[in-house]
Amino acid sequence: MKPIKIALIGAGNVGNSFLYAAMNQGLASHYGIIDISHSFAEGNAFDFEDASASLPRPFSIFPYEYSDLKDADFIIITAGRPQKPDETRLELVAGNIQIIREIAFKVKESGFSGISIIASNPVDVLTRAYREASGFSDQKVIGSGTILDTARLQFAIAKKANVSPNSVQAYVMGEHGDSSFVAYSNIKIAGECFCNFSKITGINASNYEEKLEFPVSRRAYEIINRKKATFYGIGAALVRIVRNIIEDSKNILIVGANLRGEYGFSNVNIGVPAIIGANGIEKIIEINLNKKEKAKFAKSVEIIDTIYKNAIKDI
Repeated sequence: MKPIKIALIGAGNVGNSFLYAAMNQGLASHYGIIDISHSFAEGNAFDFEDASASLPRPFSIFPYEYSDLKDADFIIITAGRPQKPDETRLELVAGNIQIIREIAFKVKESGFSGISIIASNPVDVLTRAYREASGFSDQKVIGSGTILDTARLQFAIAKKANVSPNSVQAYVMGEHGDSSFVAYSNIKIAGECFCNFSKITGINASNYEEKLEFPVSRRAYEIINRKKATFYGIGAALVRIVRNIIEDSKNILIVGANLRGEYGFSNVNIGVPAIIGANGIEKIIEINLNKKEKAKFAKSVEIIDTIYKNAIKDI
């Protein structure tokens, strides 16, 4: 297996949380950091070097320039202004869409041909902006989408049902934001319909929005109001995506994929289940949604598409 080279663009809390999680799992043998402040990137590289002797797999790490990206396998993009307390992710769009487009042009110019994973918010809008500005293929431009929301949902269900989150099959779909929704009709525990666990969990078709959907969608705001930012959860989620690509796992993960007719929509990056393998997004999975869920998905698409088009016309 050839050595893996990962480059991070944006050395803030999310980016550094990703790197630390990746290093602890021995994900790659070489890392690079690009940041608007080269000295900050350098300082982080020094700090991670100091940790290397205590971690399971040796690695090298350096501050990068964009010209160093040509032979990288992965670029993880976390650059942009962070979300403030009580601010929606979509309110971040004006400044961050320009940042992501500039990054896309520089990455393209470098000769990079690997896989790009975007986590900057609003991630669905910015993933599309990056994809269109770079011209990279749909397979190789992956938004973090609702992978973190889905992890939050699985944890919440597991806690209610007193089982491991690994036994829970559940999806949060749509926008990584306020219009996301729980695909309640598809929730299973160990392959059994979640509806059969209503006596244990107290959750059913009439109250799941209050008991599951709303708390999961508000989770980030609760964290931001308490500690100003979220980063460990998304850092671990990004590692999960990269690991599944490296291992060619063919696992189904919820990611921000570009639709080309799936679910009845096209040219929008949004959180949907997809097979993840060596080529990145190998296939989008169309699960059966009920009428209510389809309406929520359509609303989410409309919000993302409108925000993107309004933002891009001013550039």
